[in-house]
Amino acid sequence: MPVWRINGGRHLCGRIDVQGAKNAVLPIMAASLVGGGTTHLDNCPHLLDVDASVEILRYLGCRAVQEGDTIVIDSTGMNRNHIPHGLMMKMRSSVMYMGAILARCGEVRLSTPGGCELGSRPIDLHLKALRALGAEITEEGGEVICRAEKLRGTHINLDFPSVGATENLMLAACAAEGETVITNAAREPEISDLQCFLNRKGADIHGAGTPEISINGFSPISCVEHSVMPDRIAAATYLCAAVSAGGDVMLGQMNPAHLETICTCLKEMGCSIVTGRESIRIRSPERLRAPRPMITKPYPGFPTDAQALLMAACLKAEGTSVFVENIFDSRYRHVDEMRRLGADIRVEGRVAMVTGTAALHGAPVTACDLRGGAALVVAGLGAAGETDVIDCGHIGRGYDDLAGTLTRLGAEVTLIPGEQCMCIAS
Repeated sequence: MPVWRINGGRHLCGRIDVQGAKNAVLPIMAASLVGGGTTHLDNCPHLLDVDASVEILRYLGCRAVQEGDTIVIDSTGMNRNHIPHGLMMKMRSSVMYMGAILARCGEVRLSTPGGCELGSRPIDLHLKALRALGAEITEEGGEVICRAEKLRGTHINLDFPSVGATENLMLAACAAEGETVITNAAREPEISDLQCFLNRKGADIHGAGTPEISINGFSPISCVEHSVMPDRIAAATYLCAAVSAGGDVMLGQMNPAHLETICTCLKEMGCSIVTGRESIRIRSPERLRAPRPMITKPYPGFPTDAQALLMAACLKAEGTSVFVENIFDSRYRHVDEMRRLGADIRVEGRVAMVTGTAALHGAPVTACDLRGGAALVVAGLGAAGETDVIDCGHIGRGYDDLAGTLTRLGAEVTLIPGEQCMCIAS
């Protein structure tokens, strides 16, 4: 397996630009199917999940090529409406292709998604919403089959503001007759980026970023260009790395407004944070203090994807830092690994309490999921000695050259290659 080797204790200093957003580029790549034509995407990160999405598009009959940070997709020749189990397993979020293929072909077949290392991820909300648009859904031989001779716009209230269900609905509703209104929609910035792309492609969508989104049809445009938004969770990772290791770091090409809840916590820990129009500068104090309790919620609340990262930053903070995980039921798997570094963490149900320790020491640890794995790298930066993060491919799903980026800031991080295995946890 690949191993991330960190020689901790080095302060971070310098400026880096934030990569394009994993959680924005993937639904946009699926959206390239709607209406056919050619899509040019800029600011695309090099990720294992992006590679998997390229594979899916090619299997469907599209031309898809990534050169540098640009991806070109020509979906004109799409000739399949199903994704086999092997490709589905490479990327959990491949379920978003359900809405795009249904809009394009009127029928889609996908293998039934299972759970993952973060717990159960049912697609009941997706299926309920697609049924409301007029899709007929059956399950046969481990596959979900959605058919619709004609989709019809309607009002759909989501039981929970699911990002995936909101995206699937936006894609499918592009082919619906009449207006579709989604209430209790997810409000994440990536939803707004998807709306921007779809509108450039010929859709009429309004309201992304609010709890109510309206979709009023689609008039396909044959060639579209779009630049993917910056990755707010990657940005949070580098902010937390600066806190864990200590130092003075500037992040460029990003949107500070997307990180307000995280920056508030870091300020409470004693960090100096200065924001520009497209930048954040963070300076870590010599002594950190525990922030107020961090409770994960849908955007604009504290993001579940940043929970493990901020926990890594709090391991040496004076006092007790409290985390409450409300989104996933198995998102503390990194805790046992952090304890191997000398962290003092107690978990009771959905609550984790971190009592700051004076020093951490390096140790071999194992990445159990994407963000937990990145958090172990962050923790290793603040630990004395050598930390090996054993990883079966989780971290590469969400970070473009993590080792190289941290090294440019003065860290000593090396990725020792090894055989990748199949991982689908975010």
